[in-house]
Amino acid sequence: MRSVYVLFALALGTAPVAAEDWGQWLGPKRDAVWNEKGLVTKFPKDGPTVVWRKPIAAGYAGPAVVGDKLYIMDREKAEADPKNPPPKGTLPGNERVLCMNVADGKILWTHSYDCPYTNVSYPSGPRTTPVVDGNRLYTLGTMGDLLCLNAADGKPIWSKNFVKDYKAPVPAWGWSAHLLLDGDTLVALVGGDGQAVVAFDKKTGKEKWKALSTKEICYSPPIVTEAGGKRQLIVWLSEALYSLDLATGTEYWKHKHPDAGEVARPAVSIITPKRAGDKLLVSSFYHGTLCLTLDKDKPAATVAWRSKSSYPKPIDGLNAVMTSLLVKDGHVYGVAGMGELICQKLDTGAVVRTGDEIFGDKAAFCGSVFWVDAGGVVYGLTDQGDLVILKLSPEKCDVLASAHVLEPTHAAKGRKAVWAHPAFADRRVYFKNDKEIVCVSLAVG
Repeated sequence: MRSVYVLFALALGTAPVAAEDWGQWLGPKRDAVWNEKGLVTKFPKDGPTVVWRKPIAAGYAGPAVVGDKLYIMDREKAEADPKNPPPKGTLPGNERVLCMNVADGKILWTHSYDCPYTNVSYPSGPRTTPVVDGNRLYTLGTMGDLLCLNAADGKPIWSKNFVKDYKAPVPAWGWSAHLLLDGDTLVALVGGDGQAVVAFDKKTGKEKWKALSTKEICYSPPIVTEAGGKRQLIVWLSEALYSLDLATGTEYWKHKHPDAGEVARPAVSIITPKRAGDKLLVSSFYHGTLCLTLDKDKPAATVAWRSKSSYPKPIDGLNAVMTSLLVKDGHVYGVAGMGELICQKLDTGAVVRTGDEIFGDKAAFCGSVFWVDAGGVVYGLTDQGDLVILKLSPEKCDVLASAHVLEPTHAAKGRKAVWAHPAFADRRVYFKNDKEIVCVSLAVG
């Protein structure tokens, strides 16, 4: 489809605008960077162009967009049989994987499977973004169903279930850490003694290696980064941040967070580790931010700075909940636990400013923004369903545009919120609540 578009543009004598897929969590390089050009920096008076809206079931999972197809997960509730009620704490229902046409939102195929939720907090639906790899699609459901499907028709190729196959304990908020695909290796946080992290062969599902033990695997998606002459798998579990050899699972280094090791439970290691130059950062609601300096000569890391306080004391500086960190011009930007927009210096952690430009001066407990860095500006969707265009600087946050495009439908922390993360592709943004999925154009003209 992209080749046809380029040829058509050339035939008209116009310069084609490069289109970019969004085939996994946080985009092509898993870094929340959007490289497409020809994007609006303000909205028309009547708001941005809505290309289509389609009904969808509940869940927190965001879409993956590759070529002319969109892939997403949701969950349909089922009525319990009154004559044979399920055990206490069990909610019947089906998880689904949907393939949709990006042009009009038409469903092309559906793969559905029985998936009762048992003792899961916030049981609306799946949490993770599918991973698209050519003709294969990988998904991970709330109860640990790992699927490899044919991307063309949704037929199963192989599958695992972390509860049945690994006897893994169900996390408090279900399996939420997005899958990582690197070459022929698919990495998942599984859980259990010696198997917190498991690497699978992407073609067969055969286990390659497993590593680490932890009380809670938590929800932070792993990343791969190169430093000290090695490609390192970075994994943040409830007690510590780890670096592993991607080929074998051998541990290179670890740093506790918090440093005292007294983790507030259930643990909330949620955001994706952020690499910026020689720095590597994570941040949590209870324990604030940890910034490491990666060694340039060997796979090792030292503490550059960390938050000076920890729960139950007030956190100094940023204590991010779900909003990924952005780093621009030597500064770290994040959304703290009450919705505050905080800017800190990358090298020292010194707090530069705290602002209320996104959620206003009223505390927004667990207030979140799903945003991407597009160079000069930042595009984001707030958990209130507002599509925003921001210009961040250490001095201020300019809200260049804001439009309410989606109703918050999910009750969370005393507020209604949208917790499903969007995808940014083809100069469009795709996002959902518990009732509909929406495609909005951000293209100039």
